[in-house]
Amino acid sequence: MMLKLGWRMLRETDKRLLWKLAWNMGFKGMLSVQAHKRRLKQGQVFPPFLYVSVINSCNLRCQGCWVDVAAKQETISPQAFAKLVREAREMGNVFFGIVGGEPFMHPQLFELLEPHRDCYFQVFTNGQFITDEKAKRLRRLGNVTPLISVEGNEIVSDVRRGRSDVYSKTMQGLQNCLNNKVMTGVCTSVCKSNFDLVNEKWIDRLIDMGVMYTWFHVYRPMGPDACSDLCLSPEQQLEVRKFVVEMRAKKPIIIIDAYYDGEGQALCPAATGISHHINPWGDIEPCPIVQFTKESIHSSEADPRSLKEKFLKSEFLHDFRELAGTTTRGCIVLERPDLLKQLVEKHEARDSTVRGTAMEELAVLTTRTSQYNPGHEIPEKNWLYRLAKRFWFNDFGAYRKLDARQSAPALLGR
Repeated sequence: MMLKLGWRMLRETDKRLLWKLAWNMGFKGMLSVQAHKRRLKQGQVFPPFLYVSVINSCNLRCQGCWVDVAAKQETISPQAFAKLVREAREMGNVFFGIVGGEPFMHPQLFELLEPHRDCYFQVFTNGQFITDEKAKRLRRLGNVTPLISVEGNEIVSDVRRGRSDVYSKTMQGLQNCLNNKVMTGVCTSVCKSNFDLVNEKWIDRLIDMGVMYTWFHVYRPMGPDACSDLCLSPEQQLEVRKFVVEMRAKKPIIIIDAYYDGEGQALCPAATGISHHINPWGDIEPCPIVQFTKESIHSSEADPRSLKEKFLKSEFLHDFRELAGTTTRGCIVLERPDLLKQLVEKHEARDSTVRGTAMEELAVLTTRTSQYNPGHEIPEKNWLYRLAKRFWFNDFGAYRKLDARQSAPALLGR
């Protein structure tokens, strides 16, 4: 299977782009995780992977979206982005996930990315703004991979995305990337309405098209219109995990997941400190769906500290990781929104949304299951995934501290 994947990459993707992937994302990304592990031994956390929402605007109106897509447009400027990348690079970081809103609506997206040839960028996009010319520009850059969201067939996509003719426009943007031999991925936020995409025929179709990797997210009910009826059942979440493990062992395509270690135990990337999120206003958040903040990437008279100091000395981020790591291996937003609410109140963290209703939304959340399913762990079957996770994507000791029933109340009371 791995030989077939290697042959596919050599045959279907620009070889210069493969080199950028191997060097910038592979080798240097590995070094950034090693630096993260060394910092952890000193009690310091600076995430090796940063996710940056460069814009809040979007042309779609997806069910359950938590981003203020209809608010006045806010974008990160090339100057602010360059400062962010420069300070993160000083800590060894090379990987940045570019999210939104819709990143390709940022009028200066390429100006953000082009100066940083020594980094690697993964752009989360609906693909509808990727023309042939933009795909050619991505190929020239070489260190950018579009991850294009496909949310179901023609009918399901229109409902999920809140617009008409979504599927065909997205598939055209995807095809433009593939025609230009860009390293391209497809992701799906798996929910009840598009669960039928979790099947082998869909994987085979992606392979036939030339897609090199895919990512099955599990839908999170957040935002002002959470659409909780779309949530997967625990049985469906387990089925997604089984499917991913099986396909990794038999199909020549990379399948990403960010919620399990090599032994199949659940984890939260924010709890492990491997990633945090920055919104279009520059606010530093634990993750995209936890829209509360105490720090910003922007310097001010009130807080002139460097990005390094803000991450290393953030009591809010520290306590979030402690609380999440001692409460569940899954998603604390879904499983214990009550504890998260108490944490936000304890730190007087600011609501980082435009709508200003994040606390009210958090207060009405009901307890739901997430990826944490004790007793149903499914270890990786593919030896390469298992090895990579053991050394470079695991829990980093985040869950080896105190029993949740003892630690969570103690943390909130100190």
